Amino acid sequence: MIVTVGDVAAGGHCVARVDGEVYFVRHALPGERVRIEVTDRKKRFAFADAVEILEASPDRVEPPCPWAGPGKCGGCDFQHATHEAQLRLKTRVLADQLTRIGGLDAAKLDGVAVEALPWKEGPLGWRTRMQYAVDPGGRAGLREHKSRDIVHIDWCRIASEPIRSAPVLSEDWKGMGAVGVVDSDDDELAVYTQLRRTSRPHRKRGPATVHQRVGEVEFELGFDGFWQVHPAAAGAFLECVLEFLEPREGEAAWDLYAGAGLFAAGLAETVGESGRVVAVENAKSSHTAANLADWKHAGAIDGDVAATVPALGGVDIVVLDPPRSGAGPEVVASLVEARPRAICYVACDAGALARDVKAFADHGWEPKRMRAFDAFPMTQHFETIALFEPSE
Repeated sequence: MIVTVGDVAAGGHCVARVDGEVYFVRHALPGERVRIEVTDRKKRFAFADAVEILEASPDRVEPPCPWAGPGKCGGCDFQHATHEAQLRLKTRVLADQLTRIGGLDAAKLDGVAVEALPWKEGPLGWRTRMQYAVDPGGRAGLREHKSRDIVHIDWCRIASEPIRSAPVLSEDWKGMGAVGVVDSDDDELAVYTQLRRTSRPHRKRGPATVHQRVGEVEFELGFDGFWQVHPAAAGAFLECVLEFLEPREGEAAWDLYAGAGLFAAGLAETVGESGRVVAVENAKSSHTAANLADWKHAGAIDGDVAATVPALGGVDIVVLDPPRSGAGPEVVASLVEARPRAICYVACDAGALARDVKAFADHGWEPKRMRAFDAFPMTQHFETIALFEPSE
């Protein structure tokens, strides 16, 4: 059918309404008149692709990747929009999630807009971690959107130049379920594989331990350890967190879901030797304790955040970077009970942040400052950093 597309929604869709029915449309932009093809129908709504653009938005461009579009690679959501338009779309998604789900007054979001991160290739060539699916014949590729089907691309336009130049897509990976490539600050790529029906990676070639640098500090982590995939993200996030928290000499600080200890290291530098920093992380591949070894007043606990925080006592400042599902009411309650003066929340999902905003509000806390970063150009994803303090 032919529809006129409305505003953007979370998930890389825009919303169209026809005769009381709601359609979440991919590959469209607000205001466009498009022909759609339904891809999945639910009880109260349906998903669809825009397969023909009849009246285009002025924000529409030709996708830089020939594998972007209906029935093709599902990795990028907004290649058909200018980068400036992508930033506006993500800003609207953030505002919608925080007001509709989080219950925030829209006025509190005045001036908050998703910011571009500086990169030599702009919105392309930034992704330093790639994982490809492998078909039964041993060829690697990328999956279609919400599908097990594999699209065999020539090369990925958002992958970093070293990954683009690697011969991974032309090699035979028969018997494997996936193959991944890690582009770190080392000179050599780490390549790993995964067997089918398991998520445990096995290093194929390259270093078992990789290194990432932020300023003068070097972080070591396993080839499968977590690190931000945009080259400018880690430094920008650390700068924002320290600006928001304004750590003071002698303060006690926590870095929860610490990963390699990026924020813990920054906090250790700023609270000084009279302060103390505790990082909590349960992934051994992060090497958190080793990365904090240079600071005698900082240490790491190998454990689950929800189980660990209640036993840590009081604290002055907290930074947490939870998984996509968010921190959750239990962790939020534990943080508030520790009576910090401020909590900085790094969120990779606006909906999860919105749910936790509501959980904080139940304890009399609210976001006082907020910034958002386009750490994943061409996709629907972005990162948000919020400073929570007790409501006045």
